[in-house]
Amino acid sequence: MSIVRNLLIILVTIFLLFNAYVYGSLLTYRAVAPHRTMFMLLRMHELAATHPDTQLNYQWVAYNRISPNLKKALIASEDARFAEHDGFDWNGIRTAIKKNEHQGRIKAGGSTISQQLAKNLFLSESRHYWRKAEEAVITSLLEATTNKDRIFTLYLNVIEWGYGVFGAEAASETIYGRTAMQLSAQQAAKLAARVPRPLYYVDHPHDQEIRRKANVILRRMGSAQLPDNDQ
Repeated sequence: MSIVRNLLIILVTIFLLFNAYVYGSLLTYRAVAPHRTMFMLLRMHELAATHPDTQLNYQWVAYNRISPNLKKALIASEDARFAEHDGFDWNGIRTAIKKNEHQGRIKAGGSTISQQLAKNLFLSESRHYWRKAEEAVITSLLEATTNKDRIFTLYLNVIEWGYGVFGAEAASETIYGRTAMQLSAQQAAKLAARVPRPLYYVDHPHDQEIRRKANVILRRMGSAQLPDNDQ
């Protein structure tokens, strides 16, 4: 019994220390750009074995230097209720749970922008339930410490768009040869369509699915609600 108790104490201590680190980091990220995210580190380690010539292309830009087109496209594509919810889209979560139960494994995530950011900043891509639980804790801390504008700014700057390509500025320059502020609505919709499977679409640039998804996103962009007055 003492072994079980000691193990439990160790696990609780690790949990508390990790989340203390997360909390401190989130307070810092309210004003300072992350140097790297956990997802970047893990992805670049993976690419070192499969694509050894890949270099990290991560360029931070201010929120007002990113086109409203891209902001609306990502809201329309990834999280239509981002400006309203507390970090969790409960309808989406219920739908994802039903899909996972039907398939017998965790596949659908129902993740909001806040949840995606929590994962990218601090966690791996593992789909275990414990990882989803920690993601929920971090998402709650993120929403409690950081306003929506800043959460969206962080998200826009750290999400993956290609091999070693992270953030709106790097993606815009790599794919379209222009800054993130210069993106047209069509270009923004195509970038947003890449987000769930960015490396796949790099390897399959002529896949018709991305065009279909981009057209759907374009139709939804007009009603996308941003977390500020940049409409």
